Amino acid sequence: MNFVISRTCPGNFIPHNLKYKLMHMKNLFLIPSFFIMAQAFAQGYKTSEPFAHTYSIVCRDEATGDMGVAVQSHWFSVGTAVSWAEAGVGAVATQSFVNKSFGILGLRLLRTGLTAQQVVDSLLKDDGGREVRQLAIIDSKGNVATHTGKNCIDHANHIKGENFSVQSNMMLTSSVSKAMADAFQKSSSKPLAERMIISLEAAQKAGGDIRGQQSAALIVVPGKSLGKPWDARTVDLRVDDNATPLKELRRLYTVHIAYQHMNNGDLAVEKNDMVTAMNEYNAAMKLFPNNLEMQYWTAITLANNKQLAKAMPILKNIFNKDVKWKELTRRLPKVNLLTVSETDLKKILSL
Repeated sequence: MNFVISRTCPGNFIPHNLKYKLMHMKNLFLIPSFFIMAQAFAQGYKTSEPFAHTYSIVCRDEATGDMGVAVQSHWFSVGTAVSWAEAGVGAVATQSFVNKSFGILGLRLLRTGLTAQQVVDSLLKDDGGREVRQLAIIDSKGNVATHTGKNCIDHANHIKGENFSVQSNMMLTSSVSKAMADAFQKSSSKPLAERMIISLEAAQKAGGDIRGQQSAALIVVPGKSLGKPWDARTVDLRVDDNATPLKELRRLYTVHIAYQHMNNGDLAVEKNDMVTAMNEYNAAMKLFPNNLEMQYWTAITLANNKQLAKAMPILKNIFNKDVKWKELTRRLPKVNLLTVSETDLKKILSL
């Protein structure tokens, strides 16, 4: 008997000659049987479900309680399908032949008080496609649960550790998950987001996705919810389509840290702590030296705090590179964002 593999349901086989007979026999009593068989296969995997053969990590920072999920795949916009997280609740990675509902439903079940393992068991219990799924969940207490279906494409495996799980499928080598786990554990002194990036980079060095690279994503949420869902992601970065997504993800993370320094500087200005403010602004510009906006607001802050001599050379350099910043400067006094005297304003605009 000859067999063909159904592309809509990996791991299941449809007898080719039976399929032929069912399509052409005139016996009507066979038709209901065909539809029953087709429905059974459809329950295993739906063509509307995205592919996400990939490597990922879910984890928790034991010191801060922060939780995170990060992923890389040779698939467009992997972050919109695989990575899910909620402050005070947990993080989910759903991959291989993705059931995207596992993200939302997994977090909802965690919210009811179920453990990570109970949630995984619940989601997979009635899932006809569980043998092609890969699913990892971590809850706010650090409990971890992971599933790798037996029909996930080789190399496919996962490693669970204290406060983390790494999982991969369709890898070039079988050592990807181990490389990820080792990298995560050895970087314990670093912030959680950076540890996840280091883990993804280790996966790529160990061979990574056999198809290559295309997209990546990273989310970090606080261990406790403050009741402000609009402001509940500490880090939220995505690279949807890039030849070197991990390199771009690290660049974006660096930019993210730079803007954190800028925000911290602004908070220090509000408290009239100019020493801290300038330290934060300088840290931001060191990370992102070619960003004119960071330089600009640093100069404006200096000018507003009677340090015009320090602000002038910075502003002159900015105006020489892009004259539109001078036009913006004209508009700031009207909204009290530049509070210098008329004389000093003329000096600035004469640069």
